[in-house]
Amino acid sequence: MNATINLENKHFPVLLNELISIISPLYGGTFIDCTFGQGGYSEKILENKQNNIIALDRDKDVLSSTSKLQKKYDKRFKFYNLKFSQLDQIKLKNHKIKGIIFDLGYSFDQIKNSHKGLSFSNKGKLNMRMGINDFSANEIISNMDENNLAKVFKVFGDEKYSKKIAKKIVETRKDKTIKTEDLVQIIDHVKKYQKTKIHNSTKVFQALRILVNKEISELINGLINSFNLIPTGGIIAVVSFHSIEDRIVKFFFKHYSEQRNSSRYLPETEIPEKCFKLINKKPIFPGLSEIKKNPPSRSAKLRYGIKTNDKCDFSEFREKFKNLINIENLR
Repeated sequence: MNATINLENKHFPVLLNELISIISPLYGGTFIDCTFGQGGYSEKILENKQNNIIALDRDKDVLSSTSKLQKKYDKRFKFYNLKFSQLDQIKLKNHKIKGIIFDLGYSFDQIKNSHKGLSFSNKGKLNMRMGINDFSANEIISNMDENNLAKVFKVFGDEKYSKKIAKKIVETRKDKTIKTEDLVQIIDHVKKYQKTKIHNSTKVFQALRILVNKEISELINGLINSFNLIPTGGIIAVVSFHSIEDRIVKFFFKHYSEQRNSSRYLPETEIPEKCFKLINKKPIFPGLSEIKKNPPSRSAKLRYGIKTNDKCDFSEFREKFKNLINIENLR
């Protein structure tokens, strides 16, 4: 679940102060907010009159927030209803890009929206689509075979009882369409004797959200496109919330900030140069005061890198997470 929401039913852009301190030396140019949400990062950056924002979000429901910023900041704010894997489609004429920002969580408004069906607290038809999707969670639960369901729950949710839950889903759907509350009941039935700190349904719902929104390939392609888009000296910053996301982001920055032996995808004589400079090799975490104000932010990690090279071969990056992408493409 997204760490940009809290128990007070308010939206808090997580690690905002830390992010601003990282990008503020670059002020006086354009920043790309790849996950606009409710606009917390964008609005803070726009407070400096030297800055421009180009914002993206796949969710059309954020348009009410974008219209407010458009009205307030006029020519300094531009919004595109695109996935961040489509970064290469935005128009950048006359813009000097200084930084590109990703917040990989969900906002409170998205979680509480019963139509989206992102939360196990909702009732009704399974959905989980964030916009610009090929299928919904309902199609997955209604049609995917037992083995693949178990694989998705295990790999994307780290669900210990993935096989038993998948088996119960297949048995139940023979008699009825499984809705959100039905799926929660199925999971509770399988895990009824288990005592954990998190809700029984958390891991399965996470796995379904990842699959429905293709979050793995989205992140990988978004990071690669951001590198290709930003000039040398610019910053790419990513706030992640679960272990799979962080593994991808960590590899992206760490692997390509080290001097490495030649890739098997490159000629033997060609040694790849470093693509990033890392100021902080370890992730930045929220402080105690932020966690107290916004408890779900405790899972957030901020990583960033400064681009140092115009060319970078990301073949190893794609190969590293090929298995995850293959599972993401199961239907």
